[in-house]
Amino acid sequence: MHDMAIFNQHDIRQIEDRGSSVKAVQKQIESFKKGFPWMRIVSPATPERGIRVLSREQAEEAVAYYGNARVEGKCKFVPASGAASRMFKDIFAGLDTLEKGNDLPETAPARRLVSEIERFAFYDPALFGTPEDSPAYRKSVLEKVLYEPGLGYGSKPKGVIRFHRYSTGEVRTAIAEHLVEAQAYMRNPDGTCRLVVTISPEHQSLFEAALAEVLPVYEKRYGVHYEVSFTYQDKATDTIAVDPKNRPFRTEDGSLLFRPAGHGALIYNLDRVDAEIVSIKNIDNVSHEKLLPETSLYKKVLLGEALRLRDCIFSYLRRFDSVPEGENEESRSLCNEVENFLDKYLCIQLPLPHNHEERVAMLRAKLNRPIRVCGMVRNEGEPGGGPFVIAGKDGCTSLQILESVQINPGDKGAQEALGRATHFNPVDLVCCLRNYKGERFHLLDFVDENAGFISSKSYQGRELKALELPGLWNGAMSDWNTLFVEVPLATFNPVKVVLDLLRPTHQES
Repeated sequence: MHDMAIFNQHDIRQIEDRGSSVKAVQKQIESFKKGFPWMRIVSPATPERGIRVLSREQAEEAVAYYGNARVEGKCKFVPASGAASRMFKDIFAGLDTLEKGNDLPETAPARRLVSEIERFAFYDPALFGTPEDSPAYRKSVLEKVLYEPGLGYGSKPKGVIRFHRYSTGEVRTAIAEHLVEAQAYMRNPDGTCRLVVTISPEHQSLFEAALAEVLPVYEKRYGVHYEVSFTYQDKATDTIAVDPKNRPFRTEDGSLLFRPAGHGALIYNLDRVDAEIVSIKNIDNVSHEKLLPETSLYKKVLLGEALRLRDCIFSYLRRFDSVPEGENEESRSLCNEVENFLDKYLCIQLPLPHNHEERVAMLRAKLNRPIRVCGMVRNEGEPGGGPFVIAGKDGCTSLQILESVQINPGDKGAQEALGRATHFNPVDLVCCLRNYKGERFHLLDFVDENAGFISSKSYQGRELKALELPGLWNGAMSDWNTLFVEVPLATFNPVKVVLDLLRPTHQES
């Protein structure tokens, strides 16, 4: 199965120096050769089955449940790795046009950035000078946005980019807005707010400087103590790149090329977080503080729903512990109750067991897993990847978040289910990471290794294939107990491109 001859001694040393192993890399190459199976879709998750839609009264009950529940440690987990190069892709293209001696078309994103530069939180008249309608001024502005000695945003992480300006004169970066959000819904009883932020090592000093500007101010303003720690995507989780013939891709000096394996690698970082309940939200998904009341309310709704689900599951597991062993009326009744609960709330239907003992073991295993409650937003545009009920290899159905690349384009049934999807996932999750005995789950035990992705990339003009690990909120959480809850579109305000900062949700008025 494995061909040791493809690696020389230099390769083996390179692999092991990264904290990986030849066996792991060979397994990755096999994945390129075999590909990944398509997900077997039963149906889209909808309000009829799979997505919980709450009334205002039910939402308030969930908030109250969160307020009264006992929790051993809360933490906000913020994926923030990588530079903002994609955010400024159109701006780089505009500068390239100007450098070639051409002016920007009226509709070019870069031209709009220049013409509306004063509306951005990062605008500084001392840096950008008096606005004027000329190619030279446009070129000057773009250079100062992208490069040093200007802002240098073309190579900085999103977390330290100034997102919002307030009438008080305060300007906030993305990471600053996450601090403000955290104090609104993730305070611990001792007055601490814990954040774990995933970053690239080369960006740590930038984040530390951005935090140093605001932490003392916010701690005094909000009466909290922030505990912010950084975590890096482990080099050992990088995956090997291959050429179009699935042979290891080599750089000019003959070395193997490894690439970051996508956000799925962050399950290793999440596994090291010591907290019972964790809220996950991407670094760019923050809005102006005018939306904080609604954002905070629905985050508390998700937290309350997660803790209600936790307590219900824990109650069932404790009852299994106390029921007499063997097949008896009490045990059968409990099994029936749990089966109905799993089907009604989590869309889990189990294959028929051979006997009662197997039935009990199956139900206990389905209950005793990490929990995730995911906010789902109504799909206003074309359906894409999102929430589905799928059939797993173990014969059970479950709720899963699928990317469009996991759905077979040649399968009419799967495409029809995709067309009927009503919601999408904005990466707004709450996770319960401990079992009913208070012990931490080992999260790597609940990953679906068959839920990875293969994508086409290039390196210095040469074509290659890249392997992404099962996504953090996709295959990496495949074997978790999952609940989908509808949240308002107003809670989802990502900044994918710099012009998104001109949207009303990112402007004061």
